[in-house]
Amino acid sequence: MKVAPSILTANFIRLEDELKSVEKGSDYIHVDVMDGHFVPNISFGPAIVSQIGDLTSLPMDIHLMVEFPLDWIDKVIFPTTEFITIHAECNRFKESIRRILYLGKKAGIAIKPNTPVDVIKPYLDQLDLVLVMGVEPGYGGQVFIQSQLDKIRELAELKKENNYRYEIQVDGGINQSTAKQVKDAGATIVVAGTYIFNYQDREERIQSLK
Repeated sequence: MKVAPSILTANFIRLEDELKSVEKGSDYIHVDVMDGHFVPNISFGPAIVSQIGDLTSLPMDIHLMVEFPLDWIDKVIFPTTEFITIHAECNRFKESIRRILYLGKKAGIAIKPNTPVDVIKPYLDQLDLVLVMGVEPGYGGQVFIQSQLDKIRELAELKKENNYRYEIQVDGGINQSTAKQVKDAGATIVVAGTYIFNYQDREERIQSLK
């Protein structure tokens, strides 16, 4: 299992130290960009994303929780940007996927808990990542919605049947118990925020997820 700590729950006054504390054992750093429209919260913009990229050796996994991703994609292209994930529920997500791939980055689509896999089936062959939200996006510390396990299983089966390349990522309500559940269902990457950053021994927490 790959692990992507979510920087959203880190202490931004000590950003460099916080990033260094999760580098060992992690595979990516998950960066949530929120516009206050698509979700009822605001996080940070491209300038902070650029600083995060400069302060960590981990590749960035950027999750755009924004209404109009085409206004954001070019602004979060940095040397350490690996994945850019947009939502199936946002505006012009098909064009957004094409734009990400055109710019040479790996493209992902996220789906909210009430969005079925059928909505993104026509695009699965283009994707490098599918993000299943285990909670309603916008805030950390929520409890994982168990019905999302069925989506993970469906995506894993479609990937196997069609030899698709995408990673299956799960974000929201991840802890040691739910990480095992989503792994058994077919997930390959988990995103964790409070489970990692709210504890002193971050390395132990990351290893417990792996």
